[in-house]
Amino acid sequence: MSLSSDHPHRENAPSSVGVAVLSVSTSRNLEQDKSGDLIRDLLVGKGHRVTDREVVKDEVTLIRKAFERLLGTAARAIIVTGGTGITPSDVTVEALRPLLDKELTAFGSLFTQLSYGEIGPAAILSRATAGVVRNKAVFCIPGSSKACRLAMEKIILPELSHLIAHLE
Repeated sequence: MSLSSDHPHRENAPSSVGVAVLSVSTSRNLEQDKSGDLIRDLLVGKGHRVTDREVVKDEVTLIRKAFERLLGTAARAIIVTGGTGITPSDVTVEALRPLLDKELTAFGSLFTQLSYGEIGPAAILSRATAGVVRNKAVFCIPGSSKACRLAMEKIILPELSHLIAHLE
């Protein structure tokens, strides 16, 4: 599908967006965060800026504290990777969904549809979500590098600047 670059909302979209990346993991630190590295590289490759980057453990309080810090930065978007599955330790959605001012409900559906094409019915195990908090775009995506690449390349990167233009 081809999207017209002359769409009225797209012509005012910023060419570069400041983005914070928050990785949620019980087993990784910043040096071992391959998914966070991938997200950073994909953002920079499309001309965006990574303004902040953190790794926190899968605990609601720690996730919320890190998220609040990132909300206080110049980032216009926050991408949270990890903790969106169904294991008892996956609490990213529980930590962040209550903070959303608006939920972008189509994001999770679209991610599931695209995931189904790659991994079949196991796509139902993901609870990817997105929304807006304090006029910043927020994306919560799975922690696997394959899922991060899918979300970034097929949904987030193609719409990031357009979405930010709507928030400005």
